[in-house]
Amino acid sequence: MKIAKIALYAVSLPMKEGAYSWSNQSFSAFDSTIVEVTTDEGLCGYGEICPLGPAYLPAYAEGARTGIMKLADSLMGLDPRQIGSINLVMDRALKGHPYVKSALDIACWDLLGKVTGQPVCNLLGGRVQDSVRLFRVVSRDDPDAMAERLQAYQAQGFMQFQMKVGAGADLDIERIRKVTAVLNSGNTLAADANCGWMQHEAVRVVSAVNDMPLYIEQPCETYEACRVVRDVSNHPMILDECMTSLQAVLTGHQDRAMDAVNLKISRFGGLTKTKVVRDVCAELGIIMTIEDTWGGEVTDAAIAHLSHSTPRELHFQSSAFSEYATLSIASGGPVIAHGFMTASEAPGLGITPNWDVLGQAIAEAS
Repeated sequence: MKIAKIALYAVSLPMKEGAYSWSNQSFSAFDSTIVEVTTDEGLCGYGEICPLGPAYLPAYAEGARTGIMKLADSLMGLDPRQIGSINLVMDRALKGHPYVKSALDIACWDLLGKVTGQPVCNLLGGRVQDSVRLFRVVSRDDPDAMAERLQAYQAQGFMQFQMKVGAGADLDIERIRKVTAVLNSGNTLAADANCGWMQHEAVRVVSAVNDMPLYIEQPCETYEACRVVRDVSNHPMILDECMTSLQAVLTGHQDRAMDAVNLKISRFGGLTKTKVVRDVCAELGIIMTIEDTWGGEVTDAAIAHLSHSTPRELHFQSSAFSEYATLSIASGGPVIAHGFMTASEAPGLGITPNWDVLGQAIAEAS
């Protein structure tokens, strides 16, 4: 079996609530790219990469598409089932840019599952939890609106929440207090600044809400600043954007800088490398959020399969981005109900692209 063609599809994913806002950024839609890898036997695998805008991480939609086509020539004629070899070739052909490689890697896992007749979670370690716990994002807004939104999400059955902060310390203190006040007993809340606070602002905020039962997630941009905040806060700490490699995770663990880590699949370069980090975290007993930057049903399926193969006691939560979008880009994605999602047991990722939505390929290599 050999890779015979790689095709790209672009789709805009509009937000159901009009906008998705965090820190100092807000978007009404996200630009996603679907990768189709076709073999000489006519079998197709699918992956997706959807950066959260161009200023969140060192990643952007147009760069993903350019980079994927740059890699395409190096991948033609290779066996997509040899996923380790595929990753070596991609790393030799393009230094860095893990987000570019992510969708290609995921598409190869989809193909491997189809060839072996197994859902991807079986290949990633086995379906060790039947359903995947989800968190619901409370998008940044005025404090009263955020509190009302949390109450609505709780009524839908969600029990884990991530409220977006990082845009004005005084207002964030009010946001946290009002949202925490309506959090049901037994539910879990994290205040996620997405690197949005300066160190002095983060120290002010966590000091002002030290009596509130919540997690603090990635308060500042740098690891060093987050460590300072950790030292003055009595809240559990989640690190996200500064966890860019296995070495960074190991350093965070050694320094006792975090109580949980957020693993985004595209930030590590796909399922292959994220699985390595996941397995090391599991061995060290590090609690994990497993998700990605953004996406539709293809991304959701990749998240779900990796999460299904992660022990429940080590899996903190995951996200399902198709919940936020007005468009469905594929059928067969995870079933979402009562704050959990369940991936298909069909071979591969279990998804089928919705070609009426995706339309014609914007680029092809063969």
